[in-house]
Amino acid sequence: MCEEMSKLYLVPDRTDLERVCSLAEEYGCAFEYNEFYIPKIMDDPKMQEEIITGYGTYKKDFSMDTMHGAFLDVTIHSDDPLIRDASMQRVRQSMETAKRMGLRGAVFHTGRLAGFRAEGYLKNWCDRNVAFFTEIARQYPDQQIYMENMFDEAPDIMAGMAERMQGIGNFGICLDYAHAMLSGRSGEEWIRTLAPYIRHIHINDNDLVNDLHLAVGTGKLDWQEFDRLIRQYQINASVLVEVSGYQAQKESLEYMKQYGIYPMEQEKEK
Repeated sequence: MCEEMSKLYLVPDRTDLERVCSLAEEYGCAFEYNEFYIPKIMDDPKMQEEIITGYGTYKKDFSMDTMHGAFLDVTIHSDDPLIRDASMQRVRQSMETAKRMGLRGAVFHTGRLAGFRAEGYLKNWCDRNVAFFTEIARQYPDQQIYMENMFDEAPDIMAGMAERMQGIGNFGICLDYAHAMLSGRSGEEWIRTLAPYIRHIHINDNDLVNDLHLAVGTGKLDWQEFDRLIRQYQINASVLVEVSGYQAQKESLEYMKQYGIYPMEQEKEK
């Protein structure tokens, strides 16, 4: 199995685990779990145990896997102490799940109001997130922490946070390329600005208007451009193919293999 393929991730489907696990094995993919951010699951230890046990039946070693942490309404930077405390609690719950499963890392969102660039708001967002996630990173040294862009309008604010946290070895940026392509800014601006800090990447396709999570290669995103930029800026990051369902995952991986889209290499013609 080639080294590049070990960097690929899929979202497992508990209703179709046998096929998804077979596909993951074929392409050397680890898993990124996508249930543990849901509030009703976070608040139900029995349900969590059932989910973890179910995954363990097919994939006993979780050490290369990641998970999506809490992000719905999570605003670490809130001036409302009740909202801020609840947000911090959800992040800590996510990290406890990641630690308990022995996962490699967890992904969180910026939680910013997209397009709102009042100086005081941006400073508050950065200061509070830096302080909180620095503390979390030190409390959970065996897990990576990734900050993902949601509908952020530009990469500069995330870059400012990541620059201040350069000394935190288990913190980095998760670039969601599909989200970035909805911002109106170029892929080159996003990748160039965040290049020193990108440790994980999410990819899927869309129509450049809506966040559709289509199979890679079935929308309007330019994947050859994505591949060129990632290699040009020497990004060394894992990649989640963030699409749901076996068929869309299979189509995405086949497309990436055919065209050599990072982290794959194009097959040489015989």
